Amino acid sequence: MTRETGLAPVMQTVVRRIWERGRVSCDEDVIVIEAPVALVYNGISHVVMMATPADLEDLALGFSLSEGIVQGRDEMLDLEVFAREQGIEVAMTISAAAFAGLKERRRNLVGRSGCGLCGVESLEQAIPEPVRVGDDVRLSHRVLQSAALALGQRQSLKRLTGGVHGAAWCDASGAIELVREDVGRHNALDKLLGALRGSAHAANGFALVTSRASYEMVAKAAACNIQILAAVSAATSLAVSQAEQSGLTLVGFVQSGRQVIYANPQRLVEED
Repeated sequence: MTRETGLAPVMQTVVRRIWERGRVSCDEDVIVIEAPVALVYNGISHVVMMATPADLEDLALGFSLSEGIVQGRDEMLDLEVFAREQGIEVAMTISAAAFAGLKERRRNLVGRSGCGLCGVESLEQAIPEPVRVGDDVRLSHRVLQSAALALGQRQSLKRLTGGVHGAAWCDASGAIELVREDVGRHNALDKLLGALRGSAHAANGFALVTSRASYEMVAKAAACNIQILAAVSAATSLAVSQAEQSGLTLVGFVQSGRQVIYANPQRLVEED
């Protein structure tokens, strides 16, 4: 069950001053809203992140799946979204088994619109054990190129504000089936992962993100059995290592006419 209560808008208009070649002018600009969003499980606050207040049910489910808090949608028993004076609260009720596992981990993160690991208590907790993904997807290089070219036109919030990342699910032909946007790249991916659990989509597709690929992005994708993760920017060393161990195909610098395969290249083939 999902309910929303009085959520904030995702954009606002501000007055700005522009300096250009020695002249100053004033006009209005549309900017994206960034708000604190608390994810609360069975009455206990687990993480507060700075996020765009849209598709918060997808964010909550995707985060819960990619962080291993729940193993499937059936463990998410209830979800309510409330507007609070200080921000937004997403209150979830999860199964007793899932909640017991969450309490045992005792992680109190402070969000990942950046790259922090606040709340991680030891080095052993910092890098999760790699999750192996399947190996039945085969795509041509052209498919990734086609999706990257089309993604900008599907990012409505970015066109209006210029201030968000996007994450897209693309089918085997490169057609974009789902897009989610957020000020945080991790949040955008979590929103996409949550949306995938509640919609019909091609099983043999891939994820495309408008950011660099960090190890957390790879770990989240692998946790949801995504076999190919493509990024428009660079990959980090830990991302490459995590991808190699997970069996995930990691692609970076997806640009017109060029892309870099960092790990498990067997899924990308040349067309006949």
